[in-house]
Amino acid sequence: MNQSRYVYWLFLMNSLLNILNFVPRELLDARFKGAQTSILVAVVLGTLFLTVFTILIAKFPGKSIQDILETALPKWLIIPLIILFASLWCVAGLITLLSFVDITLRFVSPDTGPQLVILSFLVLVCFCARMDSLSILYGMEMMLAIILPLILYAIIKALVNPDFNWDSVQQIVTYSAHAPDMKSIAAATFSFSGYFNLAIFNRVLPKMKMKHSWVYAVNGLAVLLLTFYVPIGYFGTIGVEKHVYTWFSTADSIRIDTFLIERMLFIFYIAYLTLSLVSVTVHWHVGKELLTGLFGQRKRAKARTKVWQELAVLGLFSGITLFFMRLDQYQLNQFGVVFLYTRWFGELFMIMLLFYCYAAAYRRRST
Repeated sequence: MNQSRYVYWLFLMNSLLNILNFVPRELLDARFKGAQTSILVAVVLGTLFLTVFTILIAKFPGKSIQDILETALPKWLIIPLIILFASLWCVAGLITLLSFVDITLRFVSPDTGPQLVILSFLVLVCFCARMDSLSILYGMEMMLAIILPLILYAIIKALVNPDFNWDSVQQIVTYSAHAPDMKSIAAATFSFSGYFNLAIFNRVLPKMKMKHSWVYAVNGLAVLLLTFYVPIGYFGTIGVEKHVYTWFSTADSIRIDTFLIERMLFIFYIAYLTLSLVSVTVHWHVGKELLTGLFGQRKRAKARTKVWQELAVLGLFSGITLFFMRLDQYQLNQFGVVFLYTRWFGELFMIMLLFYCYAAAYRRRST
């Protein structure tokens, strides 16, 4: 089995999800102030982070990040580190959920109560997140195979639509010489952050290898450029700032004359609803596995004890999500920006920890 393909699927899932979250908004806010050069810098940094992290964690086949840290760090330090990393995965999932609840109420079903929507999502995500890691990887691969043609169709339809104004794109290109913007770089590098989930999935991918880094760079660059330029082509360099979820507004602008569904919005919504729930399931599964790993050796625990531990962690994640439901659109956006910064430095910190653990293991083998 070619286990390395799962690295690409994790990357692709996170890369495509950027269209939904705060990445387009941050890039478009800096469209006159260095967003385009920030994308280029982010592609280089994101590919570098992905490559280094994957190579380092592959040096510890069959081990999770907690198992790796236990080889070089004291237990009193490992516990707060694991809680910190689990918090990042929890927040990554809840931001996606809250964003999609808002999208559902804005574009699809404004008469539905937000509590009903979020509870429906939470029940489905918590049920799926309790599956074993390999089953989640298989499910992610299957869902991507189903929805990827829909997303590609939506992108192609957007580009060939006569309403797409290439003059607006050419106009914004004239601002490409500006210096990079740190906020835009932090946002754009999120496109490459799918590899971070290997912190848990590495234990079920013992034969994983890093191959063809240029594929990730080209793919990430293409997604980021589409994320940035397509909404500008539809709404103009000035009008694009009036839209919160720019890609859903773009999809709502496209009509399908030769299909059963007239509005592209519904196809786009179904595809991204599936992608979002899969992404949250992956994130919360990783966070759940990190926290339950703190309770001791899972193999020695009774089955009922494991169930209650998992339910407690997922219940905690759900409770935090319901708490943040009180945020309005502006507060949610600010929260998302803080998360993008924190996530970026968290990734760098974990790479440094992996390098330290690898160096410690190398010294032990040399002596």
